Amino acid sequence: MRGRALEEGMTNAPSGPAASPLFLREEEIRRGIELLQFGHMALTQAMDPILEAHQLGRAHQRALYFIARRPNLSVSALITLLGVTKQSLGRVLDELIERDLLAVNKGDRDRRQRLLRLTPAGEAIEQALFDATRDRVATAYSAAGQASVTGFWRVLESLLDPETQRLVAALQISR
Repeated sequence: MRGRALEEGMTNAPSGPAASPLFLREEEIRRGIELLQFGHMALTQAMDPILEAHQLGRAHQRALYFIARRPNLSVSALITLLGVTKQSLGRVLDELIERDLLAVNKGDRDRRQRLLRLTPAGEAIEQALFDATRDRVATAYSAAGQASVTGFWRVLESLLDPETQRLVAALQISR
């Protein structure tokens, strides 16, 4: 059901050799979880001043990001991507529309469908939010090297269930 909202696509990262048993010990797993938590915190903290300046929250940022990735994304597809309820997303979308950061159009085939697209003002805010994290991620990628980046992506993709992997792959297809 989740995959239908964004159509097809499956991430088929080549599988590498299995991890050494040393990396499967509790301490190593905890270390990885800690690094994920702190890495996420570093990225969100980089965006927080921009969100605060525009009186937006992290839920707004997530919506802006995925709508920027897939212009004309349907509301139902966005609900699926974000894993939120229609009611909670409705509040976020209503505020973005009210502030002229988001435009809503009817679907070509199904007029009941609501397709989401950022306005120029919404695009500017989303770009500023992306810019706030791009340099930090690019610096980390450069320091780690291509093989490590590929391995990092593989680990993150492997954390996802198959349906979510399809959703992520569909984001790549749409660009």
